[in-house]
Amino acid sequence: MKHTLSLFIAALFLSVQSPAQTPARLSQLSVQGNKFVTAEGKTMVFRGLNTSDPDKLEKSGHWDKSYFEEMKRWGATIVRFPVHPNAWRSRGKDQYLQLLDKGVAWAGELDMYVIIDWHSIGNLKNEMYQSPMYETTLKETYEFWRTMSDHYKGNTTVAFFELFNEPTVMGGKIGTCSWAEWKKMMEEAITIIRANGSKAIPLVAGFNWAYDLREVAQNPIEAEGIAYVSHPYPMKREKPWEDKWTADWGFVAKKYPLILTEIGFCGPDERGAHVPVISDESYGDAITKYCDDNGISYVVWVFDPQWAPMLFSDWNYTPTRQGRYFKKVLQKYTTQK
Repeated sequence: MKHTLSLFIAALFLSVQSPAQTPARLSQLSVQGNKFVTAEGKTMVFRGLNTSDPDKLEKSGHWDKSYFEEMKRWGATIVRFPVHPNAWRSRGKDQYLQLLDKGVAWAGELDMYVIIDWHSIGNLKNEMYQSPMYETTLKETYEFWRTMSDHYKGNTTVAFFELFNEPTVMGGKIGTCSWAEWKKMMEEAITIIRANGSKAIPLVAGFNWAYDLREVAQNPIEAEGIAYVSHPYPMKREKPWEDKWTADWGFVAKKYPLILTEIGFCGPDERGAHVPVISDESYGDAITKYCDDNGISYVVWVFDPQWAPMLFSDWNYTPTRQGRYFKKVLQKYTTQK
């Protein structure tokens, strides 16, 4: 009888454990100084790839393990999932979490860490956005992070929460937001994440579509164990880039961990070309060397044949121009291990 009861209790315990909360085989990441470190004390600098929205990939039949295996073959050590607010609402929380659970499991099986990104663009204070796909509210944003932090607590594969993709006021077209106001909203989200038991590292972006981190110098986020984000696409600044990068965001890496969660380029005549990303391999050479020299992690946008700047042109994973460039670069790191 005791044996039967013990088995029943064990089965009951297992039944209430979410697969999302099952400890993964990847080491727990944390922040030490300006570095990401494993539980064993190893410093980690990440080179990875952005997926397109899991909702979009699932609808087209490509949210599967083979997609993750291809990212691994390209050399990714981290993958970023951009969750658009409209997709989160239309699919519904429970069904979207099932999508994320699958992606997190596939990434973990392939030894790739995960960034979950709340993929909105605009002014969260005024709740005005660049386009309808990014529409959200402050409450929904906080609720999203409450859900994520509770759902994935204890899952070491989900190493990062990117709190808001690209803050911008679009030159005043959607109002104003000061750094102090932005900082307060981000600190509130971090409080919620920590109180719900998550050890994931919060990632905080700067202004100007997540490019500009100059305010951090005088008024950093008041929370331990966080990192900062920039999206330094080529047309943000004129060549030579390096000194401007250091002044705008690179200086942060001297004191805090920094991860460029979107980089990329495409030629002016390529499909999907738009001004911020138009460049050539000279940008790739400059940004990857800058990151290597300064211990900065980066994630290339985007592993998809429709969204731009795309890394491949068809579902045979035929690389585009930037795809050829970054595939070679990412694979170089894996062969150096």
